[in-house]
Amino acid sequence: MAPQSLPIQITNNLTSAQLYVAITGTHPSSGLFLLSSDGKTPHHPASPTKTLSPPAVDVNIPIGGPGSSRTLTVPRLSGARIWFGKGKGLKFFINPGPALVEPSVMNPSDENYGGDWGFAEFTLNEEQLYVNISYVDFVSLPVSLGVLSAGQKNMRTVPGLPHTGLKQVAAGLEKQGGGWEKLVIRKNNGKGDVLRVLSPNSAAVLFPGIWDGYYKGYVDEVWKKYQKEDLVVNTQFTWGDVKGRVDSSGKTLTFTGKEGKVSFAKPSALDIFSCSTGPFAHTAEATQEQLNIGARLAAAFNRSTLLLNSTQPEGEKIATYYKPGGGRATNHYSRVCHEVSIGGRGYAFPYDDVGPSGRGEDEDQSGFLNDGNPAKLVISIGKTL
Repeated sequence: MAPQSLPIQITNNLTSAQLYVAITGTHPSSGLFLLSSDGKTPHHPASPTKTLSPPAVDVNIPIGGPGSSRTLTVPRLSGARIWFGKGKGLKFFINPGPALVEPSVMNPSDENYGGDWGFAEFTLNEEQLYVNISYVDFVSLPVSLGVLSAGQKNMRTVPGLPHTGLKQVAAGLEKQGGGWEKLVIRKNNGKGDVLRVLSPNSAAVLFPGIWDGYYKGYVDEVWKKYQKEDLVVNTQFTWGDVKGRVDSSGKTLTFTGKEGKVSFAKPSALDIFSCSTGPFAHTAEATQEQLNIGARLAAAFNRSTLLLNSTQPEGEKIATYYKPGGGRATNHYSRVCHEVSIGGRGYAFPYDDVGPSGRGEDEDQSGFLNDGNPAKLVISIGKTL
């Protein structure tokens, strides 16, 4: 059983005179959780009477200047984030509910938009600690993670981006062109240094229509291929392997599973990048089997491997990811993030943890660490562990 609480050691390895941290999440019994600026006192906001109400306490925790470390302690939390603000703290707000209003990179009117910040994600429940470096929304500050297990001397790590990683990701997408250069957000109205690089899903909010038709040709080829042969998806759950075929109309890909028939219409680029709209939407009608198959299809579309591999995801090989050939579409943001990240590890789209069964931790691209009995979570900002 995992511990009731967890120490988190955070080190400022940036050149910034100060690094601020905030921790948010959901407590299993007390609901919305924010850690107060003293680094130890929990704050559970009451539901306010109006939207965008500031928290009743300061939640920005100063870590110190370059080389400074501080250890914070958190209880069991789900859907938690550790936020990092370079040079200044972040502003959070509470809506009736209570519901947390997080900083946004997709809203130029957000008070945090022009700041230099990022986050890592974790869940600590009775079974385990699960933590990952997330690039699902954007890339900014270099974050490096380590977990020390109770009774162990050696720490398992995900190094993350090198200290020049943000510039490298930006350069890769600017070189790619074709709209991908728009994901690079620069300071001083686009004329200064790189502030962050958006994921294609986030970029679609700032630049409506940017991905219109982007995946159409590739999706058409996939549908044509599986009108003639089976697409086998291993659900990696009790449903096992399910076989799918595109119907005679050429419009619908249908799998016959243990819960009945599961069908998917052709996804758009936004459906693929978000993994949560169109045929991949988590609707009330969607069965768990459909969501499970959809996750594996969405991962294969992002990596553009469906024309290469008809056994998903068991036949997948990292060497074939993002290499569709012939000018076909792929998720170049995810490709570049993995190329730049040390060891290729970092969560770059919502189902980046999908992969063959039995793969080792070093073969996983999602950049996660989990531990059933963690003694400490260690985080470095600006320098790899």
